[in-house]
Amino acid sequence: MENTNDTSQDVINFTQNEVLINMPQNSMEVQVITIVLALLICGVGIAGNIMVVLVVLRTKHMMTPTNCYLVSLAIADLIVLLAAGLPNISEVVDSWIYGYAGCLCITYLQYLGINVSSCSITAFTIERYIAICHSIKAQFICTVSRAKRIISFVWIFTSLYCMMWLFLVDTNKTVYANGVLVSCGYRVSRNLYMPIYFLDLSLFYVLPLIVAVVLYGLIARILSMSPLSTNLNSNSEGSIHQGCSSSTVKVLGKSNKGAVTSRKQVTKMLAVVVIIFALLWMPYRTLVVVNSFMDPPYLNTWFLLFCRFCIYTNSAINPIIYNLMSQKFRASFKKLCKGNGQDPEKVTKYNVPVYYSVMKDSSHESPEQTEQEDVSSYGDTGGKRVNFTDKCGNTGTMFSVA
Repeated sequence: MENTNDTSQDVINFTQNEVLINMPQNSMEVQVITIVLALLICGVGIAGNIMVVLVVLRTKHMMTPTNCYLVSLAIADLIVLLAAGLPNISEVVDSWIYGYAGCLCITYLQYLGINVSSCSITAFTIERYIAICHSIKAQFICTVSRAKRIISFVWIFTSLYCMMWLFLVDTNKTVYANGVLVSCGYRVSRNLYMPIYFLDLSLFYVLPLIVAVVLYGLIARILSMSPLSTNLNSNSEGSIHQGCSSSTVKVLGKSNKGAVTSRKQVTKMLAVVVIIFALLWMPYRTLVVVNSFMDPPYLNTWFLLFCRFCIYTNSAINPIIYNLMSQKFRASFKKLCKGNGQDPEKVTKYNVPVYYSVMKDSSHESPEQTEQEDVSSYGDTGGKRVNFTDKCGNTGTMFSVA
């Protein structure tokens, strides 16, 4: 154990009247379960989050505003798994082995990763709301460059916010009859940390969930109306009678349906990420609140282990969600695993982005929503641009497939 020799003077200072007890040890069941689950969850999570970062940064069509926030979330989850999950393995078997500097850095990185992941979830929730509910503004607001600036601000703000933990933790030594136990813990009384814990709870859990509930509620209302498909169905019959071919309307209908389906799919995937975040963080956040009013605090070994692994699972499960719910991510993951030997035409079928836009002449009525949707998982355009211009009336509607 670390620093055992340095504490010999502390042992000498104890009077002979004081009786030292033996050092507490975790049971073999706790040690085995901790090691196995931590290695499994951290291994899967580290590999999955690295793949998310690689497929977005190396694939041009994957570089979207939403995916930029997912990269930020993946990096934050990597930090949580590396700074919290892996050190837990050695800590459950032995005492703290990383020293004073390790105590400061690991604690700082833990809170940095946790808080950045929460901010990233809030950011892509707001981005999805703007993209769907305010599609005209989204063309100017929801851009990759703006997303990168927001992510930079999130990381800088959170890095500065978490610096307080460099002054709030320290290594503690407890002398036992059979040795000295070194731990990384509070520098001062636990009660003084309650305002900080409640501030973290409010800023990085309660507030993001309130924002998510409100915005996803508004998004669900908009998507349930399906304005694009409704407009097309109502106008298709009239367009045919005015001279448009049925084949043109059929192509437009498929493109339109693909756009609506695509944005619904992306929104459902991100909503699942938020729900998983809320559920898996709830045990730990609840424990913090309960222990704030209990003396002594509730520190059941198995429940603490459960809370920890809920946090680790939250940081590891997102790539699995992307793979299950996003055909684009699934195809990109397969391509990354197989290398560059995959058939380019087969990749194009899933990876070529298709954009849907509607422009309506404002001289006749109020401007129609204009939006850009990525529906690359639907159909194969062969990498060509095809323009469909509606000349069947004075609406001036144009559909563009790229």
